[in-house]
Amino acid sequence: MSERTRLFSGMQPTGDFHIGNYLGAVRNWVEMQEEFDAIYCVVDLHALTVPYDAAALAERTRTLAANILASGVDPDRATLFVQSHVHEHSELAWILNTVTPMGELHRMTQFKEKSDQHQRSVNVGLFAYPVLQAADILLYKAQAVPVGEDQVQHIELARDIARKFNGRFGDVFPEPAPRLTAARRVIGTDGVRKMSKSLDNHLPVEDSPEERWQRLSRAATDPARVRRSDAGDPDKCNIYAWHRLFSPQDTLAFAAEGCRTAGIGCFDCKRRLDGHMEEVLGPIRERARALKAAPGRVDEILAAGAARCRAIARDTLAEVHDRLGLMRRP
Repeated sequence: MSERTRLFSGMQPTGDFHIGNYLGAVRNWVEMQEEFDAIYCVVDLHALTVPYDAAALAERTRTLAANILASGVDPDRATLFVQSHVHEHSELAWILNTVTPMGELHRMTQFKEKSDQHQRSVNVGLFAYPVLQAADILLYKAQAVPVGEDQVQHIELARDIARKFNGRFGDVFPEPAPRLTAARRVIGTDGVRKMSKSLDNHLPVEDSPEERWQRLSRAATDPARVRRSDAGDPDKCNIYAWHRLFSPQDTLAFAAEGCRTAGIGCFDCKRRLDGHMEEVLGPIRERARALKAAPGRVDEILAAGAARCRAIARDTLAEVHDRLGLMRRP
């Protein structure tokens, strides 16, 4: 495993594991674990930057880990752990703060967006979020980071931070390269914004078929199709975009032709999509339920992952301390 290119990626335990999480990240994690030395992280420290339910955080962390495993991440092929279980993340983030210009953080698009969403709780952690993200990646000297298009700016900042540190103290960190995922931006049921639990436009992976259909049946379609007889454009319909991610080619062709000619209604198009979604999500839902019923197994996997990551992190921090001129630890 150590001879392969190292890859790092993380996900916040901020709510239901939904198809945007699965399609935009975890499905790619499963594929990449075959090619890379893959390290995957439940980034619980990042979740502290916006209002959250402290009483539920630990269980949400374990539940997200269970869903990641249920989706196909294999602890024999990849490393999965919890961010707060490796304290070197926080220490390296503080160190990297000292080489990160404030002007660069002010330009981060996600900070502006989240500041608008949480105007009463804009904190330093939210502002410095990309520095901790850079620390997450650089701590393991990861060379590849799978991301959606909305995270590319953060990876470019991580590259810039690595250059600044290396230029001042000597080469320590490789510059990580973003790897855009196949589903770069999964739009929610409103047909406009990125899928998110906070926007209530999501489809949870663990929903029963009945629960999923209730959400899917109300999802926005091509606005041109006001009546059943109206022809539409599948490329302007978010339901068709989901078909591309779940359905086989014959269904894609059927849905596209039916939309353009008004040969099928949006309701029927959604029904076909729902069937293909269940083929993919049903097994994940059942495996996640089994894992949640055995939390000790999930904790065991996370503990083993953290142990491996702590060993790597200690070596990186020792090298960083030497370059900074800090006094050796007793």
